[in-house]
Parts: sequence; structure tokens; C-alpha cells
Amino acid sequence: MRRVVLLIASLLAALWATPLSAAPACRKATFEGDGFVVCRYDPAHDILRLAARGPTGPLDSLQGLRAFLGGDAARVRFALNGGMYQPDQSPVGLYVAGGRTEAALNRAAGTGNFFLKPNGVFWTGADGAPHVDESEAFAAAAPAAQWATQSGPLLVSRGVLHPAIAPNGTSLTVRDAVGVKGRLALFVVSDGPVSFGRLARFVRDGLGCPDVLYLDGHVASLWSPTLKRQDGRTGLGTFVVVLRRGR
Repeated sequence: MRRVVLLIASLLAALWATPLSAAPACRKATFEGDGFVVCRYDPAHDILRLAARGPTGPLDSLQGLRAFLGGDAARVRFALNGGMYQPDQSPVGLYVAGGRTEAALNRAAGTGNFFLKPNGVFWTGADGAPHVDESEAFAAAAPAAQWATQSGPLLVSRGVLHPAIAPNGTSLTVRDAVGVKGRLALFVVSDGPVSFGRLARFVRDGLGCPDVLYLDGHVASLWSPTLKRQDGRTGLGTFVVVLRRGR
């Protein structure tokens, strides 16, 4: 099994080594029989933003996001839902947009995936470099985040799987997550229902990311011009948007 994992990792590394000018933003991949889409954010070539609300309220869907972006929609490399949200579509936890904290870090106890601690924060700073930090560590460091979204659980921290997650449990649904590998962020959306454990191991072992944050389940949605895909689910909250850098 280890040889198979190493082979998958080497093949994916070769794919991601393709010069960005020639590489599509999103690719399909398979791990242990399950299909995934992997989308790469590289701050050297891309711009990352978060979006949640427009002038009249929540963006609600990828279609709403596309309309909100206006002319910038032509520069989208990919977008996906990026963090858990309340029934009114507001963030459950931290939300920072353009350096402004619009929802505070949530350190409370509770039930559900978000509160399956440790949870974590995906964020970028002024240089655009991506990070995934455990929520308490983020609070202690208090970095100057330009964009940040909090979610949970923290599937992998420094290469170690979350202690409450089984290798391949019985809870299966469509899921998405983000892993950080050096200065790259790799966003992953499953093609079909998968377990927490398989998703976590794919991003850690298949993609080589030592830190992986769960974004959401059931509602995982993707817009990928490369793959000619724009999912139509409505009622969504926060979105991650990755754009081509303009000249």
C-alpha cells in the first residue's frame, strides 16, 4: 500500500511541476478508488480573495458570485465554498476580507464538525502566502491576515491526523478541504461521498500537505472554467475565489 501511495504522490508531483503558464488550475485525481478535483493556488501567479455578501445580501451561489465579480469573472481560475456558515449564511467563525475582520474568531465549545476541535483557520497575509493554523495558535500569534476563514475540524496538523478521525469511517458525503504545501494552497473537492479519513489522507499523503483544514460537507461546490464546471447549489455562505494576476 505504501508503494502505491508513494507512486501516486510522485505522479501528482510531476503534474504540479508543470510550469504554471502551461498547467490548468484544476485537475482530476483518484485516491484509493475515489475521485477528486484538485485546484492549485500559487501567490506568484494568482490572487486569492474571499467573498460572502453583495450589495443586497448573501451571494448565495456560484452564479451569484459570478454576477458579483462582474468583469473579474473572466479572470477566475477557480472558486469554491470556503467555510461553515449559519442558517442566515453568515460565517460560523473568523472571516477577514481585505484585512478587515467581519466575524470574530470562534473559540467556543459546541457540537458538529466545526467544533470537533482542534479546528483551524485558512489565511493569507500581505504577500499572498497561504497558511493553515490551529485556531488557538492563530489567536496567540495574531497575524495580520488579509483574508481568513475559520472551519473545522483541522484534519491534519504538522502531518498528524486529527485524533477523532478514523482512517476510513462510515460517515460519507461530498466534502472539500484545503491543504498548504510550501507557498501553494491545494483545494480539494470530492467527486462523490467520501470519509473524513480518506479525504485527509489524500491531501496529506497523495498531495504532500502537512496541514489540512476541512471546509465543508454536503454543500461542497466548485466553479472551474478549466473543467467547464459550475455547480448550481444555492444557500451557500463564504466563497474562496482565485483569479489570474492581471498585467
